[in-house]
Amino acid sequence: MLFLILLDYLRPLAEVEVHMDDHRAFLNRHYAARHFLLSGRKSPRTGGVILARANALDEVSQWISEDPFHQAGVASYQIIAWEPTMAAPGMPDFGA
Repeated sequence: MLFLILLDYLRPLAEVEVHMDDHRAFLNRHYAARHFLLSGRKSPRTGGVILARANALDEVSQWISEDPFHQAGVASYQIIAWEPTMAAPGMPDFGA
């Protein structure tokens, strides 16, 4: 199953930036494990979005608890379970 993880910054950007290197290391670990498929900043820069693949919501919640942004209290999270039913021709198969 796919999940959209929506992050909203709770603190000023300067405070978020203090944790950015650790957050990127967190993202890289989950990309290496093939949990995360896409990620990036919102525009304007008020948070971020992650597209993840997992078996259950509890699994994604556990990952979020390990995010340095979560641990530092600089971001809040919304997790949306998502089952794509259509895709444009040529889109990658995410194995959802």
